[in-house]
Amino acid sequence: MGRILGHKLTETLGKQVIVDNRAGANGMIGSEAVAKSPKDGYTLLVNGANFVTTPSLYSKVTYDPIRDFDPVSLAALAPNVLVVHSSLPAKTVPQLIALAKAHPGEVHYASSASGSTPHLAAELFKTMTRTNLLHVPYRGTGPAIAALLSGEVSVMFMAALPAVPHIKSGRLRALAVTSAQRLPALPELPTVAESGLKGYESSQWYGVLSPAGTPENILALLNSHVAKIMQSAEMKQRMTDNGSVSVGSTREAFAAHLTTEFSKWAKVIKDSGAKVD
Repeated sequence: MGRILGHKLTETLGKQVIVDNRAGANGMIGSEAVAKSPKDGYTLLVNGANFVTTPSLYSKVTYDPIRDFDPVSLAALAPNVLVVHSSLPAKTVPQLIALAKAHPGEVHYASSASGSTPHLAAELFKTMTRTNLLHVPYRGTGPAIAALLSGEVSVMFMAALPAVPHIKSGRLRALAVTSAQRLPALPELPTVAESGLKGYESSQWYGVLSPAGTPENILALLNSHVAKIMQSAEMKQRMTDNGSVSVGSTREAFAAHLTTEFSKWAKVIKDSGAKVD
């Protein structure tokens, strides 16, 4: 997402936007670097859902996602798809819940890593359904999908794009999408909430932020450019093709989203006992 926005902002702003991928420590390195940058609009952060979950997962965090940043725009949402191995006798969300309750601790679900968005999506599902699904973390999405396809585990919350080929081949069965609304890429698939678990919603997301204290006129300018880019027909189609949803929100809407997400996942993490250090 950072590279896509960087390229488009270079075009619309008429200034070269350089993308500096500061990976490491679940995004903490990049987030801290931006938080300490000049408040002039020339250094921005493109981050995802881990931006608000990291403070609850790690014992030592170098930034505050609410206090240290000014939100610019929520760029896109990337829901997960709840899929099961084709051999599992569950064709709907209610059937999966019933199966898990009938066999507590015997239904295993995979994730790409402890603390990842798919892991927390499953923990929220467990909490809301009061089921005992057993978590099996892997070192990356590839090994997790391989384990699911082999039948080593039987359930996974995974990104739509890599899920679609396996759903079409019949090796995996899609039960629902985790977003509040149906996914344009899979319009026939109901949401988890539609399937009976009202209030359930979990999505990876990508947003643009600036160091706290950035002047209002600069924030307004940046928001107008990001929103225009993400709301264009080209980007909407591009996001649909990637299994995502283009947003391009107002600053106020993104601020509310950050606050809600921070509180929501802090509770899920506390209740589940999830930690990565």
